[in-house]
Amino acid sequence: MASPAEYYKSLPPISKAYGTACLAVTVAFALGVVNPANIALLPELIFYRFQVWRLISNFFFLGKFSINFGIRLLMIARYGVQLESGPFQRRTADFLWMMIFGALSLLVLSFIPYFWSPFLGVSLVFMLLYVWSREFPNANINIYGLVTLKAFYLPWAMLGLDVIFGSPIMPDLLGIIAGHLYYFLTVLHPLSTGKTLLKTPKWIHKMVARWRIGYPTSSNRTEPERSSGVAFRGRSYRLSG
Repeated sequence: MASPAEYYKSLPPISKAYGTACLAVTVAFALGVVNPANIALLPELIFYRFQVWRLISNFFFLGKFSINFGIRLLMIARYGVQLESGPFQRRTADFLWMMIFGALSLLVLSFIPYFWSPFLGVSLVFMLLYVWSREFPNANINIYGLVTLKAFYLPWAMLGLDVIFGSPIMPDLLGIIAGHLYYFLTVLHPLSTGKTLLKTPKWIHKMVARWRIGYPTSSNRTEPERSSGVAFRGRSYRLSG
């Protein structure tokens, strides 16, 4: 069995970096170093005081140390890592773009008053869960040792549990919307029309290559891979940016 250090070293770069950043922010909060009010998504401070860092910093706070925080961190460690090591293997730029696109989509949604949230980290993690559930629709998931269901239904089951236990459901809904938007633009629409509406920008590929993050790929390559977007069948190929 690998040691914790070996396991951490083996994690793919984007999931490892995001999970580490979320853990570091929560540790800093617990030590009194970081005040969540200084990193929250507060539109009036962004637009009128130009505190633009809030557009990014809010994604790294998953809450204080608690069971919910542990679950969210484990979701990154499981679903994010499985995505980056499986469907996005050797496609670091595409995985990074998925995260950036998800964050941008959540920011746009959050500026709608009804959808506003001071922290969008939970929604971004839930987006990873949603995309994972579409990539591995036939995986069997056991929930608390009580119910076994297909991974395709996992986001909705998690949403139902939040309703039952009285937890806020808006972060989950935002993550589902952002995840489905990404999946539709990169998988469902290309499969049905043959046209790709959302491609990984060239600057992402260049950044990955320059910083030597993961596996740089050609920004003009089209890869056949993975399984079909139809639930429980898998995709036969995927058009890549």
